[in-house]
Amino acid sequence: MDLKDKKVPEVVIRRLSRYYRYLDELDKDGKTRISSTALSKKMGVTASQIRQDFNYFGGFGQQGYGYNVQYLLAELKKLLGITNGYRLVIVGAGNLGHAIANYGGLKKRGFKLLGIFDNDKEKIGKKVGNIEISDISKIKDFISENKIDIAILTLPKDATEEVAEMLMDSGVRGFWNFSYTELKSKNEVFVENVHLTDSLMTLSFKISQNRL
Repeated sequence: MDLKDKKVPEVVIRRLSRYYRYLDELDKDGKTRISSTALSKKMGVTASQIRQDFNYFGGFGQQGYGYNVQYLLAELKKLLGITNGYRLVIVGAGNLGHAIANYGGLKKRGFKLLGIFDNDKEKIGKKVGNIEISDISKIKDFISENKIDIAILTLPKDATEEVAEMLMDSGVRGFWNFSYTELKSKNEVFVENVHLTDSLMTLSFKISQNRL
């Protein structure tokens, strides 16, 4: 399905991964179908909103039947790129870089972590799982040879933009950016900026307001 000419709202795109998680759980539990009403209770959005979301991509449901769980899961996998086997590197082998490298969800979702890079001589040569940390000076050749699609950035703020520009020029198409600076998507290169404390501060706000 070619969505290049469709303007899908960001909020809808962000719900796709939640739909995937819930449907994956249903599939593991042996459920074969689910209604939009039942799915809405799990998602915390209305059944009408779910139908509107899926209509951006052609629907997927049958009136009076609901959604076939395995079929919808397969369609979401394609939409989310899980079937593409995107190839990843981590740049920044600190605590967060280690945690992401050891996170089993990457492989489970079809992402292939192929390399970890840093400029700290004490880290270079050590292993995280079965991947050896390499000198960042070698990353351009590595990206070219391994056709890397996505770079996960866990860098100091002052180094992020320079490294990102270098990786873009080397052919990286996407950035999962955990550094404390905002990178912008441009020229067919896409960025997802992640600030770990944002959701924690949202939680803090809700607790604080409830105490007033």
